[in-house]
Amino acid sequence: MAKSNSKKNISIVDRGLTIDGSVSCSGQLIVKGVVQGTLKGDDVVIAEDGAVHSDATVAVMTVGGHFDGTLRVMQKLTILSTGNCEGRIVCKDLTVELGGILNGEVACK
Repeated sequence: MAKSNSKKNISIVDRGLTIDGSVSCSGQLIVKGVVQGTLKGDDVVIAEDGAVHSDATVAVMTVGGHFDGTLRVMQKLTILSTGNCEGRIVCKDLTVELGGILNGEVACK
C-alpha cells in the first residue's frame, strides 16, 4: 500500500538572503532574511530577525519580525510580542500579543 505524503513543504529565506521580486510559495515559508516585492503563500512566518516589505496575499501569517506594506490574510494574522506590522491590512482573524506593534489601516472581515 502506498503511503500518502501529508507533510507540507517548508521553504526558508535565511539570514543574509534578500529576495527582490515576486515570491509564490505553497506550504510554509519562513522568512529570516528579507523579502521585497510581491508575496503569495499559504502559511508565512516572519522570524524575529526577518523582514517583509511587500504587497502580500496569504492564508495565514505570523509576524515575529517586521512587515511593511499591503497585507491581505484570508484566515489568521498573528503578531507576536517581537513583531511589528505596518501598512494597510485586511484579515479575517487578528491576534496581537502584548508588546507586538500594529500600526496602520486595519480591516477585519
